[in-house]
Amino acid sequence: MTTPRGATERAPDPTHACVRCGRPVPLDVSLCELCNPLGLQQPATSQVHGTVFVALLLAIVVLAVAGRAALSGIGPFTAQVIGVAAASPGLAVTLDVRNDGSKRGTTSCRLTRAATRGIGASEIVLTPQIEPGQNRRFTTTTGKFGAEPLELAVDCQQR
Repeated sequence: MTTPRGATERAPDPTHACVRCGRPVPLDVSLCELCNPLGLQQPATSQVHGTVFVALLLAIVVLAVAGRAALSGIGPFTAQVIGVAAASPGLAVTLDVRNDGSKRGTTSCRLTRAATRGIGASEIVLTPQIEPGQNRRFTTTTGKFGAEPLELAVDCQQR
């Protein structure tokens, strides 16, 4: 069969794959006739995106509530500096930290010079696990304050 002179062949319409089976369908259709035999109305793009947005929002809320429940009852923590001594790279600082909460946990404590109380050099120290209602004494080494023993203050993060 020959094409008459002057007639042009028409290019096929653009298609994409059916979301269920992969058969080619027109761009404005999601499902082919075999996957949607009754010709039911297909969801709009805004409906699909709205559903995904609501699902993500719900997941964020669930994670926030679960995180809050996991951390509730840990702390508040109180601490005091028991001793400061010269050590190899700087100072060995002995801290006594108390967990006044109902769950065991750790906290971060900030060491500063007692004279300046937070202005200038500081060191953040992570405590070991502390049982509820218990004190935990531990020693940490810091190089932030030099090698000469001096009076330090400690402040632990409240949760």
